[in-house]
Amino acid sequence: MDDKHFDELLESIRDMGRHMRGESLPGAMLREFPEPDVKAIRERVGLSQTRFAYLIGVKLKTLQNWEQHRVRPSGPARALLKIVEANPDVLTTLYPQPSPGQATPKSPRA
Repeated sequence: MDDKHFDELLESIRDMGRHMRGESLPGAMLREFPEPDVKAIRERVGLSQTRFAYLIGVKLKTLQNWEQHRVRPSGPARALLKIVEANPDVLTTLYPQPSPGQATPKSPRA
């Protein structure tokens, strides 16, 4: 590795350090997306934690951690939460509550 490449590599490592410390970097674009309020979304849909977790395909403990801000939803879960927030009936449309005496549907993961 020649000196020019080494200097570029070293500068990029320094930039990374500045970025991690929250310092602004010329030319770097930072996009922040608002955290979904998981509890408010679930309450707006009108489902219990158990039912909501089941319908979105996560463990109850995961949902509880999201609601208590111990863990942040990411990736597909975050996208699904945005869909549910925009259309609260989507889950109950896809997975309606069984009528009394009707068999419980299989997990939506299947």
